[in-house]
Formats: sequence, structure tokens, C-alpha cells
Amino acid sequence: MLTVVRSDVDAVVATQVTAEELFALEDDGYRYDLLAGNLIRVSPAGFRHGRLAAEIVYRLRGFVGDHPGLGVVVGAETGFRLSRNPDTVLGPDAAVVRPERLPSPEVQSGYLELAPDLVVEIVSPSDRWTTVSEKVDSYLAAGVTLVWVVEPKARAVRVYSSEGAERRLRADHDNVLEAEPVLPGFGLPLTELFAAE
Repeated sequence: MLTVVRSDVDAVVATQVTAEELFALEDDGYRYDLLAGNLIRVSPAGFRHGRLAAEIVYRLRGFVGDHPGLGVVVGAETGFRLSRNPDTVLGPDAAVVRPERLPSPEVQSGYLELAPDLVVEIVSPSDRWTTVSEKVDSYLAAGVTLVWVVEPKARAVRVYSSEGAERRLRADHDNVLEAEPVLPGFGLPLTELFAAE
């Protein structure tokens, strides 16, 4: 049985942890990420964070519903095993996986062993930027095509692509968040996204 050795918020609480040990953890009211074998305890999301996550999932699901076959949208806490030995398992705030990449339903009960096509991470006030950067690096190294890092306080979104491009879009510049090439034609004006707060 895994013993959590430290209880720092958004800090490493145990090392050399496997995905199987993470999956078997008893529910203690917290969420955990696993970065290169390091178990990181994450504070429960605040209301603003949850509301933004819900809005993004709503917009993505609506678009995918109108364009069948483009992808499957999942919400927060859906774990993806991105690497082994040491294991990395992350649960983004939202993700999109192309349906042809999904394994058969029989093996979908645990963490999916694949990188989503699109990942959304929303920065909470308690998040350390170094941890957010490590997550982005892990996603891209695992093969994620597009990563959105939503910064509620700045009313901005950082967009990272597998091609090495990075952009920062701001609501006060009337920028539109796009999802090419994962969801061609998707567009979400940031003024609308942050109006949902």
C-alpha cells in the first residue's frame, strides 16, 4: 500500500509511484497527478476554475456533437497514462481524443494509455508555474497535438502545439481560441469564455 509521506499542496508527496498505485489510492478528497513517478497532490478546484472548465467542455462537446466523428470529449479527472518507468498519469481539466484512437470499451475502465489530441489545463491560484510547465512538456512529449493553458487571472490562454509553436491569446485583444488541426472550424472568442466566469 502506498503511503503519502508529505502533505504539501501542489507539491510532491511521494516518489517512485506507479500508475497502478495511483489508481488504487483511497479517496481522501484530493486529486493527484503523477509526473515521472512523483505523486503530486492538487488542491480541489475553486469555483472560478470549475466554471471555466465546465464552459470549455460544454463548447467542445457542442462542437463535436455538431460534427460527428471528430472526437470524444472528456472532463476533469480523466486520467491518461502518458509514459511508463517512471509513470506519468495526468488528468487534464478537459481533453479531446479522436474516436479512431480509442481502445475497445473493455479496456477503458482504467487510465487510457494514450496521449489525447487536445488537452486543456486551467491554472489555479495554488498552481506552481514550474508544475504547469512540466505538465505541458509531458503532454507534448507524449504526442498531444494541442495544449491550452487557461490563465483566469490574466484572462488569457497559452496555446502550445506539437510543432513547437507557442502563442498567448488575450481576451482584451478579441482573440479567438481555435483547435486546428484537432477540431477544424472550432472557434471560441475569449471574451465569451471569460464572460462565463
